Formats: sequence, structure tokens, C-alpha cells
Amino acid sequence: MSIAGPIERDRPVAELEERVTPLELFFDLVFVFAITQVTTLMSNDPTWRGLGQGLLVLAALWWAWAAYSWLTNEIDTDRETARLALFGVMGAMLIAALAVPHAFGDDGVLFGVAYLVVRVMHLIVFAESSREVSAAQAMRRLSATAVPAPVLLVVAGFLDGTAQAALWVIALSIDLAGPYVRGVEGFRVSAGYFAERFGLIVIIALGESIVAVGVGVSGAELGVGEVIAALLGIAVAAALWWSYFDVVAVVAERRFREARDLAQVKIARDSYSYLHLPMIAGIILLALGMKKTLGHVEDPLTTVPAVALCGGVALYYGGHIGFRLRNVGTLNRQRLVAALLLVAAIPLASEIDAIFALALVAAVCATLVTYEVFHFRDARARMRAAG
Repeated sequence: MSIAGPIERDRPVAELEERVTPLELFFDLVFVFAITQVTTLMSNDPTWRGLGQGLLVLAALWWAWAAYSWLTNEIDTDRETARLALFGVMGAMLIAALAVPHAFGDDGVLFGVAYLVVRVMHLIVFAESSREVSAAQAMRRLSATAVPAPVLLVVAGFLDGTAQAALWVIALSIDLAGPYVRGVEGFRVSAGYFAERFGLIVIIALGESIVAVGVGVSGAELGVGEVIAALLGIAVAAALWWSYFDVVAVVAERRFREARDLAQVKIARDSYSYLHLPMIAGIILLALGMKKTLGHVEDPLTTVPAVALCGGVALYYGGHIGFRLRNVGTLNRQRLVAALLLVAAIPLASEIDAIFALALVAAVCATLVTYEVFHFRDARARMRAAG
């Protein structure tokens, strides 16, 4: 990533203005394809097994992407060697993405090997290109969990059934636990960069829900029901966008900027690497639910798509609740109520026509946004006045 002006080692990191670069956005295109493939995996097998497999693959892909966000926060992506390395990683990630729909079948080994290359390349580039010796040392410390986990995924590719799923769970548990068990001392982060980088990935994920609307209606006759359902889908995506980029996210970013040293690094770990995972998972589940809804607007959803449609948005709000609790120290009661209402609506969503189920989700999301617009009006005005 680029930094405005020369690096001054004695300046606090929070004062350095860092922005997401075009190379990083280009890198994210492969991740966009990968999460699209996750939706395909779950859509092809809309059962509890398919849902679980999709979420496991998504967790692996997310952890790899989050790891590279820490990398690009640290290295100078204007260097030719760094660019070439990231292009190489994109190739490996593309292979992993292509293997996603059959990651628990014939392409399990291929996915595992490609994913292993992605993770190992991350460690190598970090160690060789880091501007801070302490960060490179911290990354070597985390390699104790970052390498064994993808190796286990390669082994899982040779298995099937319960043994394969169990090995996936063990591998991801090891990988995700790494930053807590091994610690994040030695890293330095830019608050503005992390907020921008992860905000952009939320937008990208929301784009998948919009793509799901188009895919769901493709090949079907475009009638009144399909048009209304498409508009409802856009309304839900817009409401989720609004909920993320409203007051709480801005306040959390300010707390992030105010923190220093290890406290700031821990916010990056907890709020962004960890708590954004349920947000992204919720959006992908929503995409699955909307895809199935647009394909059969006048039929009730089966159980798993109904869970994905309503539970996905509930999970997304759950990530917001944890995000605010971690950074502001207060409970977002209105989003908790909305999440509980959506969970309670799952049985109804599997009994009524899919278009009405989607309308119910849209109504809950729109009501939440409307309430917060008026409830936080004064706080929003104060924030704008403060610049």
C-alpha cells in the first residue's frame, strides 16, 4: 500500500495517511469470484450439509483474505517484487476458487494445495517485504498455526464424509485461533486503512447479493413477481449497506484511530479480522436465500434457503452487535431485536410464498434503518459538525 509522504519511524502510526491502492482492489477481484463460488456450492446442495460446507470454505477464504489485508497494510505495494508476488498469489487463489464447488469432492486436494500455496506465499512475502522487523518476527511466530492448518486441508482432500468435515473444522480452528494463542505483539496497523479496506470488502460482498438476484431470475419468465422480488432484494442490500456505514461504524473507526500500539493492533484483530467474518457470512447466506427466492417467487422456500434468507441477515446484525460491543462498549439493542425477529421468522418463511418471506426481511431491515435515522439524528449532526 502507499503512504502519503516518507515514512517517519518516530511518528505514531495513526498519523500516517494510508489508503487502499488499485493493486489491492485488483487483488480483491479474485476473492469476489471465490465468494461467488461459495454461493454456487451452497446453491447446488441446499441442504444442511451444503450449508455447512459452504460456511467452512468461506471461513478459509476469508482468513486468507484477511491475512493479506495485514500484509498490504505493512508492505510497499509499489515495489515491483511485491506486485509480482501478489499476482502470483492471485493465480493460486483463482485455482482455489475454481475448486470451491467441489472442495469436498473431487477437487478437495486441488483446493487444499492451492490454498496452502496462498498461505505460504503470505508468510514468505511478509517476512521478506515487511518494513518493520518486529512485524516480520510476529509473522514468523504465527506461522506455527498458519502452516499446519492448510496442510490439514490438503489431507482432508483425500478423505470424505464426517472425517473430512471434522478435519476441516480442526484445521480452521487452529488457523483462526493463531492470533489469540500466539499473540499479535509486534504488528503495527493503520486505522484508516483497515476501516477502508474492510468497508470495501463489505460492499463487495453486498454486490454478491445483488448478483444473486440476477442469477436467480435468469432463465425464468420476468413477471410482476420477479420484478417486485428483485426490487425487494435491492432494498435489503441497501438497508444492510446503510446499517454498516452509519453512526456506529464511524464511531468505532474513531475509537480505532485514538488507540495506540498493542491496543490498536488488538482492535484490528478483533473488530476486523474476526468480527467481520459473521458479517460476510451473513451476506453470503442472504445471497443464497435471494437466489432461491428469485427462482421460485410463488413457492415457499425449503428449510435451508429460509434459514439462509432470514438467518443470514440476523447473523450480519450479530456481527454489528459484536463490533459495537468491542469498540464502543454498549449493546446495540435495536439490531439485537431485529436479529431475534428474523430468527423467529424462519419457520414462517418456509410456509409462505418466497416473495412474501423476502418482503418480511425487507420490512425488518427498512424499519431498523428508519428507526436509527431518527434516533441517531442528533448524533449524526454532531459528527458532521466535528468533520
